[in-house]
Amino acid sequence: VQLQASGGGLVQPGGSLRLSCAASTRTLSIYVMGWYRQAAGERRELVASISTRGSTTYADSVKGRFTISRDNAEKLVYLQMNNLKPVDTAVYYCNSVNLVSKQEYWGQGTLVTVSS
Repeated sequence: VQLQASGGGLVQPGGSLRLSCAASTRTLSIYVMGWYRQAAGERRELVASISTRGSTTYADSVKGRFTISRDNAEKLVYLQMNNLKPVDTAVYYCNSVNLVSKQEYWGQGTLVTVSS
């Protein structure tokens, strides 16, 4: 599975961005999908995940501001990010885990910079 993340960029504090992750797979519905981020000098951390049934989890730092969603038919996963803060600056990575094989895949990352 190849994952292609897009939608990153420079945004002012309080602004919004929507990240997209396009998956090259026949059946996205068997994958748990997630967004991770890694700031400079920091460890990669889970931002949000969405199960095959649509259940979502979020890091405490983004709850109420970020929303993860998926479109299995279009093989897309989104991360809507609102009220962005400078601390959200990081490279954001799309991740998938095949529930059958347990194999994990990573996208190439997209840079989000929150700055005035």
